[in-house]
Amino acid sequence: MKIDKTNIILNTDGSIYHLGLFPNEINEIILTVGDPDRVKFISRHFDSINLKKQKREFLIHNGVYKRIPISVISTGIGTGNIDIVINELDILSNINLKTGRRNNEEKKLNIIRLGTSASIHSEIELETILLSELAIGFDNLLNFYSYQNEYKNSLILKLKKHLNFSDNNINPYAFHCNISLFNTFSKTFKNSGITLTNPGFYGPQSRSVRIPLKFENLNSKLNSFNYSGKKITNLDMETSGIYGLCKLLNHKSLSINAILANRITGAFVENPDKTIDDMIEQTLNLVESI
Repeated sequence: MKIDKTNIILNTDGSIYHLGLFPNEINEIILTVGDPDRVKFISRHFDSINLKKQKREFLIHNGVYKRIPISVISTGIGTGNIDIVINELDILSNINLKTGRRNNEEKKLNIIRLGTSASIHSEIELETILLSELAIGFDNLLNFYSYQNEYKNSLILKLKKHLNFSDNNINPYAFHCNISLFNTFSKTFKNSGITLTNPGFYGPQSRSVRIPLKFENLNSKLNSFNYSGKKITNLDMETSGIYGLCKLLNHKSLSINAILANRITGAFVENPDKTIDDMIEQTLNLVESI
């Protein structure tokens, strides 16, 4: 079936609208970062770089690391941008841009987020590299898509009761990471937990400067939540969108977090660049095991 042209928008040169890329300009292993300036911190480890391209906040470097083709792309901040990036990467992989029809063979991507995050548990030390086994979304993105929410009557119901949320407040959703990627990376990164994805940095993450917060003591309530022995370990602004869209589009995804701050103790890492680079180097060394 041909897809409506208004659903797949191209630039005048035929590239996909926001990313400005062509199908032959992405690899099956894709590392995502939020900050465009962080792309070069990954690609500098490559044995060679064969593409550098940028449109808006979306910067991509393609290269080879230990004979493995890898793409690194910056997503910008938030699940609104994730909606653009994941959908357009899927279009580039699985849709013929000239005919608007699905390709005969489905292509599955490995999308790995390398991000920074804040912990909401005092026992999680700064500089910890933490895998997001599950992601809960407070951002509402996946509520615009049709799917069966396997956690609706378990994790989500329990969380809403714990936080005293009604459907008129926040309607969370949840998705699991890809198990095979998790099993590969958890051999090196021993810490994991539930990541809570928020739609903003200030109020949604309990930061108040001049506007009072609607949900008081939210972080402490999140801190005390437990689901099947798992805790909400950290906060971010992208992971739930990545997990949800990748699951529905049949791609593999995993979020790897460098813990730079602790919201409970108020501590912040002294040398964040070193922590981030350690995460990058260890991740690249594991890529060949995917």
